Amino acid sequence: MDKSPSITNLAKALIVFHVKVDKVRKDASNPFFKSKYASLSNILEVINEPLNESGLTFSQFPTGENGLTTILMHAESGEFIQSDYIMKPVKDDPQGKGSVITYQRRYALAAVLGLNIDEDDDANHASGLNGNTKQETAPQLPWLNKDTKEHKGAIAKLTAGTTTLSAIKAVFKLSKDMEKELSAIKPISKPAVQNQN
Repeated sequence: MDKSPSITNLAKALIVFHVKVDKVRKDASNPFFKSKYASLSNILEVINEPLNESGLTFSQFPTGENGLTTILMHAESGEFIQSDYIMKPVKDDPQGKGSVITYQRRYALAAVLGLNIDEDDDANHASGLNGNTKQETAPQLPWLNKDTKEHKGAIAKLTAGTTTLSAIKAVFKLSKDMEKELSAIKPISKPAVQNQN
């Protein structure tokens, strides 16, 4: 592993990231091991906004023969941590190499960000127990992003008093900052209609 002389700001930003990031849904299946895992596209979707809000970014790129470099950076300070690792593909063809890069990217991101991307079976697989219990997973909600049509619509409805924060949270995932912003919106009260007799 390689790192900048100081990683103080990066470490603080990682704490913020962990507060903001949602649970990563296991959206793909491995038929060989009969287990579920989080796909790379799902991981990227889940971490995108929390990374931005934490001031973090990352880059991943192939290096040498079957290697991958992952670098996590703190945008404002330039602090970084970086690591490389090599994984040999089962088949030495373009598809095999592509699969290995995807696999490496998933696990490198999970490692550097501390994500849980594989199904937890309470060590049943390792201990030889057969876990036949089906686990229900909640549907993955989209993030409510700032300055989008949905964001402006939510503000308008809260201001008009035609929706509630709870109703919005039933449809969208909200970052802590977004929830704070929306919860501060008070409905504009309509003037009382006077009885004219």
